[in-house]
Amino acid sequence: MSEPISPSVGRGVLHLFCKATPMFDAEAVVSAVKAAETAGCQVVTVSILGHKCDAAVMAMHADLQQLRALQTGLQRAGLDVVDSYVSLTEVSEYAAGMPEEHLKARLYPDIPPRAHHMPAWCFYPMSKKREASANWFTLPFDARKALMHEHGTSGRKYAGRLVQYITGSTGLDDYEWGVTLFALTPDVLKEVVYTMRFDQASAIYGEFGPFYTGMVVPVEELVTTL
Repeated sequence: MSEPISPSVGRGVLHLFCKATPMFDAEAVVSAVKAAETAGCQVVTVSILGHKCDAAVMAMHADLQQLRALQTGLQRAGLDVVDSYVSLTEVSEYAAGMPEEHLKARLYPDIPPRAHHMPAWCFYPMSKKREASANWFTLPFDARKALMHEHGTSGRKYAGRLVQYITGSTGLDDYEWGVTLFALTPDVLKEVVYTMRFDQASAIYGEFGPFYTGMVVPVEELVTTL
């Protein structure tokens, strides 16, 4: 493999949404995930509900080459990547002044979350609007910070029931952020997204892409469903 390609801070994050092809090889899928983990990747495998795909693989590593190697291994094992998302862990510009350990946790998180077993999983991309009547990027910084504080306050009400990962994708993918949610139960996913959409940062300025929902399962279990 060629030289590592890494962000100066944080890690690369890759979401792959896959369907099985006639060439599907369950043992090879398991081997691809195990090889990635041996190379230092954190990998979460998800059994997806609905027609959009059958399985999701979320992976994190400082070296984007390792993420590409995982993608190649899964494709060679007979999984067709029907959608994907590329992003980086980041610290929000509105997080200035937060304790250092909190900032580090955002740049170098653990997936899946370690505090609780949270099997319900959801991913969606989002951006902020640039419309004449609602352009997030023309608001003064202090106004944007206040709106994001309101948004964050809504989300913190779900502490212990949900863990949220927001990764940055401006210039890397079609939207500006990827949002990954792990929850104790699927209704918590529904409740938190509904609640936070009443915040002005979302109600006025939010644009959302497709949602993917499923259950976090070991890769050995995942392949039996494909």
